[in-house]
Amino acid sequence: MLDISKLKQLRQETGISIALCKKALEESNNKLGQAKKLLQQWGIEKVKDKSGRTTSQGSIFSYIHHNRKVAGFIELLSETDFVSQNQEFQKLGTELSMQVASIPAKNQEELKNQEYIRDTGKKVSGLLNDAVLKFGENIKIGRFLRWVLGE
Repeated sequence: MLDISKLKQLRQETGISIALCKKALEESNNKLGQAKKLLQQWGIEKVKDKSGRTTSQGSIFSYIHHNRKVAGFIELLSETDFVSQNQEFQKLGTELSMQVASIPAKNQEELKNQEYIRDTGKKVSGLLNDAVLKFGENIKIGRFLRWVLGE
């Protein structure tokens, strides 16, 4: 029998659809840890499936550090304008622009392999993969720029 409180908790912690959370809990006999692993495994498969899709929509995000000496700009791309206007997508873009301002990266691969500044247990690529799972669309980083005063 499905534990509704665990379903709510899993949904809240992962942001993944209720249907997938329910399926993961059913297959793991209501064990949260196993359900999260299943979601992650399924997510990797979904990310691979969606990685070839065209990302012609999106938004540009910026972050200027409080000392006004460093800024980060990033173009975050999605398949549809509907997703790019989503509040969670907007939050991800803001977080990634802060990441760009905080740690220099020469190219996208370097940026994706960085530890996420707010959670060193995650990489930037993991944030993108989580977004693909949440939105059901391909999400990619386009261009990015780190601007430092005087450089």
